Amino acid sequence: MEAPPPYNLCNPSIKSTIINRSYALLHSVAITSLIFYRLSSFFHSTPSLPLLLAFTSELILSILWLLSQAFLWRPFTRQTFPERLLQDKNDDELPAIDVFICTADPEKEPPLEVMNTVLSAMAMDYPAEKLSVYVSDDGGCGLTLYAMKEAWEFGRYWVPFCTRFGIKTRCPKLYFSRYDDEFLGQGYEAEKEKIKLKYKLMEKQVQKAESNGKLLGEFNTKNHPAHVEVMQDESHNANDTNQVKMPRLVYVSREKNPSYHHHFKAGALNVLFRVSNMISNSPYILVLDCDMRCNDPTSAKQAMCFHLDPKINSNLAFVQFPQKFHNLSKMDIYDGQLRSTFLVKWPGMDGLQGPMLSGSGFYMKRKALYRDIVQEDTDFTQLKQHLGPSNELVKSLKSAKYNTDVTSRLLEETRFLASCKYEEGTQWGKQVGFLYMSLLEDYFTGFNLHCEGWKSIFYNPPSPAFLGTATTKLNDTLLQGLRWNCGALQVTFSTFCPLIYGLKSKMSLLQRMCYVYLSLQPFYFFPIWCLATIPQLCLLHGIPLYPKVLNSWFMVFSYIFIMSQLKHLEEVLSTGDPIRTWWNEQRIWMMKAIISYTIGMLNAVLKLLGLKEANFVPTNKVADDEQITFYQNGLFNFQASTVVLTPLITLVTLNMICFAAGATRTIIDGSFNAMFGQIFLSFYVLMVQYPLIDGMIFRKDKGRVPTSVTLLSLAISASFLCFGSLIIKS
Repeated sequence: MEAPPPYNLCNPSIKSTIINRSYALLHSVAITSLIFYRLSSFFHSTPSLPLLLAFTSELILSILWLLSQAFLWRPFTRQTFPERLLQDKNDDELPAIDVFICTADPEKEPPLEVMNTVLSAMAMDYPAEKLSVYVSDDGGCGLTLYAMKEAWEFGRYWVPFCTRFGIKTRCPKLYFSRYDDEFLGQGYEAEKEKIKLKYKLMEKQVQKAESNGKLLGEFNTKNHPAHVEVMQDESHNANDTNQVKMPRLVYVSREKNPSYHHHFKAGALNVLFRVSNMISNSPYILVLDCDMRCNDPTSAKQAMCFHLDPKINSNLAFVQFPQKFHNLSKMDIYDGQLRSTFLVKWPGMDGLQGPMLSGSGFYMKRKALYRDIVQEDTDFTQLKQHLGPSNELVKSLKSAKYNTDVTSRLLEETRFLASCKYEEGTQWGKQVGFLYMSLLEDYFTGFNLHCEGWKSIFYNPPSPAFLGTATTKLNDTLLQGLRWNCGALQVTFSTFCPLIYGLKSKMSLLQRMCYVYLSLQPFYFFPIWCLATIPQLCLLHGIPLYPKVLNSWFMVFSYIFIMSQLKHLEEVLSTGDPIRTWWNEQRIWMMKAIISYTIGMLNAVLKLLGLKEANFVPTNKVADDEQITFYQNGLFNFQASTVVLTPLITLVTLNMICFAAGATRTIIDGSFNAMFGQIFLSFYVLMVQYPLIDGMIFRKDKGRVPTSVTLLSLAISASFLCFGSLIIKS
């Protein structure tokens, strides 16, 4: 008997594999030669401090490069066939899905934006009775609750409209901002205008409530009781043929108390996890950031093509979709698309044990978050020790019951599950649910799942499944990177360090290398700081750190630099991006290494020593017109904090001084041949970071570098040159 056609296909990228492995082999030989050259030179003469720092930087870069090759070893691409899934399974046979949406700050994450995300999730192309949408309001804001009620009322018109006419863009804000509609049937235009008027009315009502400010004061954002409110159709009249089924919408604001640690986003997700267990108890969970709208309404069916595949579903924990953004400019100066992550690294991990959990846009199997704790023969008392004192929660684990009637008793139980004290003495955040200990709950949770033998899948569909809002300001971009890197380092400095803990796990060597790379990525800060200062200082004093141009060993350094640039360019072009993306990515990577990696490392060390508490600051989703204009025109907005700007401007100022003075010196004393490597390095830094020079000297708009920062950076550069000169000469 012929096997039925598969729901999905997995295709190895053979061309990329050949290119990647050939490059890795040749580059490894070159790096080995460089290390041999450095070590052999140390035997002939005692190395100076600048040489030792340069060599240490080269070693760190070499180790991180070696680890990064695991991402490129076996890249995969995938296809799905939802139509085949629907041939085998009708709507009643599709599994239910709970959608988790988290918001924390109504000022940085406007309720109107959250409403659009909620409505896009409610309108997904999936049986409405199989969808439940849960909104976590960590700010405990009355305005957000009011907005959710308005979204529910508007959804009663929006969901049927999308279903009736097969609307593809199911986020109302994006849908009404586009003018490329085709004729979708009789009555479409008239119905569209009616829905548009209702949407505008809803917007005005929420904006009016926001401007009045009355609802903002109903809850204290740091100290308020748990609040759970369920919005669903109360009528169950089977004879009402006009009744349109609606997904359930649940608003959850967990209890906040300054005496208890709330564990940031992971804590909010675990509350939603427990509350949803009592109400809908769906076997699968979709997690979305509050700005990550559902762009392709069929994403749930695409994910089920993997989760319901009998060949892979037994140990499949989650399906990760790439994070894409609706507001990216053509220049994308801040690398908002995260091209390297979602178009290179994650497809590479997909060929191993699967991609890392990425915070948003993933369909998770509920069972995976319980790990091995929930089994058929697990004792009831033992389950309560792990999961907490709620008898109803433990009972729900043995049942796939969907509660159509939400009673007052059930709501009281959900409020108990959302209380601060509930997790005391339990395994929540340790062995159950989304794991704590790190600001980067997705990285840590995904790492533990992979250690336990679970697998994941990365699927990048032709049409973006989800569209979020990218940062459009330098300050926000670097602070977001700071939080990510601090969270990764919290895992690195713990007993769960991938370098050690991964040895005892069920992960393959290459998968472990991927996790080790991301955990050590912040260590890029050291070579970047060294290579942006030490060679330049030595150039100023005529001290060579690299072989002469005519020396055969100079070819090794040249080869490593040139081939690294060409490989990066090849990756950019192969993913369909223009050459300017290659240049932009180098610039923002340097900036992140100088700011995000450095401050992230500092914060992680201070937290390790107990000198600073962990702090999660939501990324600002609000941008004014001026900020957007700068971004769309490809101009950096240097309206940033002094802490962020000063290191960047200082290094550029230092390179400008050293390049001008050093190049002049080599022309006068004829040492150009010996100093060429350092002259080129300083010139390269200045070319890549030219927007900083432009912002300091030439720009006159509000986005320029503040004069105070320029003067402060000049003073720091002069001080560094003075003290550095004393150290070199001593």
